[in-house]
Amino acid sequence: MSDVISQYQKWKEQGESLRGQAKQAMESRFREILSEAVRIAEEYRSDFGMPLKPALPVTAFKYKTSTKPKGKKGGKQKAAVKPPEAPPEPIAKPDPKVAGLQRKLASTKGKLDAAKTAGKPTRTLEDKIYEIEDEIRLATQPIA
Repeated sequence: MSDVISQYQKWKEQGESLRGQAKQAMESRFREILSEAVRIAEEYRSDFGMPLKPALPVTAFKYKTSTKPKGKKGGKQKAAVKPPEAPPEPIAKPDPKVAGLQRKLASTKGKLDAAKTAGKPTRTLEDKIYEIEDEIRLATQPIA
């Protein structure tokens, strides 16, 4: 009977050891995946100008965006060759009406993305985006 008990105790110790190793491996993998998700989200934001929204079951995914662009690990960065600088052109002030319409368009596009991820009807938002884009097009057309 004591043989069965000692075997059980050995099995239990091995199980605890394996459990600890599995816990560490899972935590490590979780951190790797989160780091990759942050990298992808930052790349998406820099390329497309808006944050990447997480999937529906994820209620929050927050991270601090870096202000400086990160360099690649394990190598020196090559200096970018700059073309000769042209004299700066005078910056024309944007039309306040167009700027307002562009803000409204960006807001409506965000609402459309949220509605799509939530599975809600999007027809009215798509129509509204079309109307705003049309107003911007008309406002920016040169008068002939």
